[in-house]
Amino acid sequence: MNTIVNDSDRSSASRQGALPSWRNADTADEGLDPDFKPLTPEQAAAWRQRNPATSPWRVLGLQALVGVLLVVLTAVFSGRPQWAASVAWGVVSVMLPAAVFARALVRQMRLKQAGAALASLFVWELVKIVLTIALLLAAPKVVAGLSWLALVAGFVVTMKVSWLALGLQWVHNRQKA
Repeated sequence: MNTIVNDSDRSSASRQGALPSWRNADTADEGLDPDFKPLTPEQAAAWRQRNPATSPWRVLGLQALVGVLLVVLTAVFSGRPQWAASVAWGVVSVMLPAAVFARALVRQMRLKQAGAALASLFVWELVKIVLTIALLLAAPKVVAGLSWLALVAGFVVTMKVSWLALGLQWVHNRQKA
């Protein structure tokens, strides 16, 4: 049988500690480190020195290098220029929107208002997605004898290189330490 509890009963129950544990305000803080202390400015500077930010241009450069290498390898080993052109369009479909986004990202880092920078970041991410879709939709008109498999291979490999760039940055930082 369901019973209705009015507000006066609820307030008296909370005073008596009869509320379920999920209703206690202290349960939200369970599992958090009670000894949390923010970094001092010196500690924060030391952390930034040990963990420098990865430049988006470095990531783009590595993506371009791998993309060109992939196009050349496809042309040499397949002997089909259409496949190499398809791989190249896949690389361009990643690189061009990423370059536009990186340029916007660098400009956003100069903004002092965090809210405006965050909103702008979302807008530029949307621009990147729309530009990527437009380039992929234009592929059949641009590349004669398009191979979708080769295009997708170039697209995926180029996109995944960003993880390689971050991994190389991490290895470089570990070697310096």
